[in-house]
Amino acid sequence: MSNRLKAATSPYLLQHAGNPVDWWPWGEEALAEAKRRNVPILLSVGYAACHWCHVMAHESFEDEATATLMNANFVNIKVDREERPDIDSVYMAATQAMTGQGGWPMTCFLTPDGEPFHCGTYYPPSPRPGMPSFSQLLVAVAEAWGERPDELRSGARQIIAHLTEKSGPLPESVVDGAALDSAVATLRKEFDTGNGGFGGAPKFPPTMALNFLLRHHERTGSGLDMVEHTAEAMALGGLNDQLAGGFARYSVDAGWEVPHFEKMLYDNGLLLRFYAQFHGVTGYEYARRTVEETAEFLLRDLGTAEGGFAASLDADTDGVEGLTYVWTPAQLAEVLGEEDGAWAAGLFQVTERGNFEHGASTLRLREPHPEDETRYERVRRALLTARNERPQPARDDKVIAAWNGLAIGALAKAGARLDRPQWIEAAARAAAFLMDTHFAGGRLRRTSRGGVVGTTAGVLEDYACLAEGLLELHQATGEPRWLADALVLLDLALAHFGIPEATGAYYDTADDAEVLVQRPSDPTDNASPSGASALANALLTASVLAGHDRVGRYREAAEQALARAGRLAAHAPRFAGHWLTVAEAAAAGPVQVAVVGPDAASRAELLAAALTSLPDGAVVVSGTPDADGVPLLADRPLVDGAAAAYVCRGYVCERPVTSAEELRAQLTSPTP
Repeated sequence: MSNRLKAATSPYLLQHAGNPVDWWPWGEEALAEAKRRNVPILLSVGYAACHWCHVMAHESFEDEATATLMNANFVNIKVDREERPDIDSVYMAATQAMTGQGGWPMTCFLTPDGEPFHCGTYYPPSPRPGMPSFSQLLVAVAEAWGERPDELRSGARQIIAHLTEKSGPLPESVVDGAALDSAVATLRKEFDTGNGGFGGAPKFPPTMALNFLLRHHERTGSGLDMVEHTAEAMALGGLNDQLAGGFARYSVDAGWEVPHFEKMLYDNGLLLRFYAQFHGVTGYEYARRTVEETAEFLLRDLGTAEGGFAASLDADTDGVEGLTYVWTPAQLAEVLGEEDGAWAAGLFQVTERGNFEHGASTLRLREPHPEDETRYERVRRALLTARNERPQPARDDKVIAAWNGLAIGALAKAGARLDRPQWIEAAARAAAFLMDTHFAGGRLRRTSRGGVVGTTAGVLEDYACLAEGLLELHQATGEPRWLADALVLLDLALAHFGIPEATGAYYDTADDAEVLVQRPSDPTDNASPSGASALANALLTASVLAGHDRVGRYREAAEQALARAGRLAAHAPRFAGHWLTVAEAAAAGPVQVAVVGPDAASRAELLAAALTSLPDGAVVVSGTPDADGVPLLADRPLVDGAAAAYVCRGYVCERPVTSAEELRAQLTSPTP
């Protein structure tokens, strides 16, 4: 049996390279082999940090008897969902349609043409109530294919037809002021007043909905209470690593106590940006601390030698979930001594009973501001030093373009707001790596590893999220390159991803991408922004940063995209958070500030005033008048030889001002 996964760039595929299962990577060769043998395809989709993916691997894919069944009756294909989100999207839609739910590992049985006829998620090695064992399922599917293949093929074609019909473009429905107010009202009905967040367990960080509510508050003065409650609960809870910083993917309970321990780059990029803006609005010290710790986590634990950021840290350590992170009172005392150990147990809510497995506890703060700050920092450092000596979770070190775009934008935004130039420099290094390595042959590729770019074509979210990040970086640095690179990505997205018969709607894959049984097009915001909403945001931002020759085209494209989001925003605002943040920025103008001066020192006070007063979604650029490659500074002269700030909302501009006080007054006054 050949080891077909050994050359993969995906750490997830490499985890399975030694299985007794005869795995194939996704590709024409695998589908051709299924046709040659006339057997179904067993498609297994997961990702490197996924706990239950590891469980199923150990129970089934490493088992010789199970592998024998798989090899005899199927062509087995292993897919990293992070590397191939297009494949994941198509078959996740089928899984949800067949079972009413989805998740990973995802297990789908396909015809040799790739059409799904039976889908599910995790299957155990032994039968459970309402669930067959994995081996029983393999035997049943193989027998069904042998006895009635035409029936299975027919059913698979019907499933694809149904999914294609359901995935059509959303009807035109504008997100106007009434829709924004209605979305706030719906979110309030779904708000968990006890714990913060929305809905029950499991509970994911509702970052994009919080961004929307924060922007809505900045524009209207309402909605901040939901943001404050949730932001504090997440930052103080077990979801947030209280020792090293960085947020886990979700909480298994409704109270943010016990996380599912994997840490994803996209979550931490989104949350870093949110807490930076939240701190700017509220001034809360715990929010600033959260920004600092999350940024340092990104740089320390996810940074790569090439400059990009790794995808994730695993949920498991040595096959045990949470092994690195949880504590008992005895372990605290062993590290800190009896007195400090008891104090830390009270501070972090570590009890003899515990709130996790085997009497261990996750670390959670009771209050946002520990009374003895000096003791708190000393204890944290000591515990982190001791924890670093424990076995550590594995790192998925592939670099994903879209997720790096989120991190680049967050570091640039937070670095500018909190005056941390080292964060902006890290964002610039990542941006240079992405554009120098992932942008190959005039197109963007999705992943790289060890500085070597993969072959997978970028999807819409890669172009859009990276463009968003580059536009933030342009604002933080004033460097023309980042604006120029962002506009290249936007022009390619407009050229290759649009749905011709539905202006403003977009496919997730390019017009020249690999043809799957269905071309995915999902506008909903989930754990990260949809490609379409990220594109709308980047287009809106670019419309006030680009030159006059492109302004109108980008603004029109942004408005056309927003005009497809109204129904989604009205019916499911929790899954339209990024769309709603874009709509809030559009409703505010968006606000633009150009700060000009002969040198950086002369502009510093005005720029600082702008950064601390700007509503989220606004843009600000600082530089010399008429600086090459920075259109927002064109025709913006000094005022009586002094540095000046120009404020515009949409297409209406106010008189230039030369003092920070005047600038703050303009930015905080009601829209003219």
